[in-house]
Amino acid sequence: MKIRRLLSVLCLLSGASAQQAFAQQVPFGRSDIPVSNADRVYAADQTSNTVSVIDPYNNQLLGVIRLGNPVPGSLSPLYKGQLLVHGLGFSPDSKTVAVVSVGSNSVTLIDTATNAVKGTIYVGRSPHEAFFSPDGRELWVTVRGEDYVSVIDPVAMKETRRIQLANGPGMTMFGPDGRYAFVCSSFTPELAVIDVASQQILKRLPQASPFCPNIAVSPENDEVWFTLKDVGEVQVFSAQPPFEQKSTLHTGPITNHVNFANNRNGKFAYVTIGGANEVKVFRRGATPQLVATIPVGNLPHGIWPSGDGSRVYVALENGEMAVAIDTLTNKVISQIPIGQTTQALVYVPNAAPAGNDTANLMPLGEAGNTARLHLAAAGPSLPNAQASVAVNSLGLLDLVQIAAEGLMPTSQYQVYLAGSGEAPFGNLEPLAVLATNPDGAGIVQAIGPLKTLAAEAGTAAGESSRRFLIVTQLNNPSQVVLQQAGDSSSGQD
Repeated sequence: MKIRRLLSVLCLLSGASAQQAFAQQVPFGRSDIPVSNADRVYAADQTSNTVSVIDPYNNQLLGVIRLGNPVPGSLSPLYKGQLLVHGLGFSPDSKTVAVVSVGSNSVTLIDTATNAVKGTIYVGRSPHEAFFSPDGRELWVTVRGEDYVSVIDPVAMKETRRIQLANGPGMTMFGPDGRYAFVCSSFTPELAVIDVASQQILKRLPQASPFCPNIAVSPENDEVWFTLKDVGEVQVFSAQPPFEQKSTLHTGPITNHVNFANNRNGKFAYVTIGGANEVKVFRRGATPQLVATIPVGNLPHGIWPSGDGSRVYVALENGEMAVAIDTLTNKVISQIPIGQTTQALVYVPNAAPAGNDTANLMPLGEAGNTARLHLAAAGPSLPNAQASVAVNSLGLLDLVQIAAEGLMPTSQYQVYLAGSGEAPFGNLEPLAVLATNPDGAGIVQAIGPLKTLAAEAGTAAGESSRRFLIVTQLNNPSQVVLQQAGDSSSGQD
């Protein structure tokens, strides 16, 4: 009788424990790993050519790993560093981070315990993202500027073979069991399902549009979610044969990345909506339901959950910040400074078991010198038009990035530097041409001596030197659609 009671108690305890152990962390499907100061968040900073390293226990920037120099030094024909640091992946043992640099066609492997570069592998034109297979034996790199996945041996640090695909593969993600790999495309409206053992394409599935930058497989290995940046949508497919389509969600302009978090409230997908400066949260199920919209800051891009799903971290491309979101309340709980125009972000549990190790890290330095501007609709013709702007210091030069939404679809607009922030705007100097996607959103960059955009208002020097941004119809500068609103806000100096 006593034995029977003891078994009943053990079963109850086991059941209670199982309810608290959620599958997390695409693509490894591991049980909860509580947040600790052995964990690290890594952010790929495209303009500063750095990787920002965050301790999520304290939500503190520890420093950056410098992989290259900012413009104009990186344009030298003798330049040896990495250029346009963009994509991130990590090994299942948490010991290695893979960093993809689009401009230098490279994948850099970093030791997470020491922040030291272990080596660099050069691949084909314009690689985009890379991720390790669940067994850690291979690193698959999508070579977006060509038509294949480069399969890398991460120990020998060399390419072993190529998997031929349609033009422009955007990203690979594996199911947690390692049986299937899913590759979306950035140039061809096609999702490829690959049998990992044979490396043969099992199925080609239609994407609703050609431009997919990001894909994720649920930790339960039942769903594939991928983003369509040009039309502002997310598609959901089954992760198991016959890989049927389950949903298409209209999410909003500049839909960037997607990831998952599970907690006692349920199973959720988090999607960064760059043009709306928000993260949308969907309850997963037969028909995904929007349950929260979280304002986060300028141009959210990369996103990844903590090892226990209690938080998700988001990189703000035009905000030069990472934000931490509590997944039970869906509120932002912290803002952490990072490098410039950050793209991908990953959360790696137990990456630095020794704790607060800052070896081989450098301070943020000049990369923290950023001004943020806002452009608002200039008239009734496009009342919902707006844009976030980041002016990033590169030393002697500056890079301005404008992310706009609410404009006419598939159209072109002229960006000007203006002598005044109000009509008639004074002398106009052409700066860039902004092209919009089918959802009426677009991103454009320009480089030059642009500190006058962020000159301090209210001083004689500021008023005399200050310039302003306006956006007009392409061939009619009198038709202003966006103009600068309010004063700039600056990051650290």
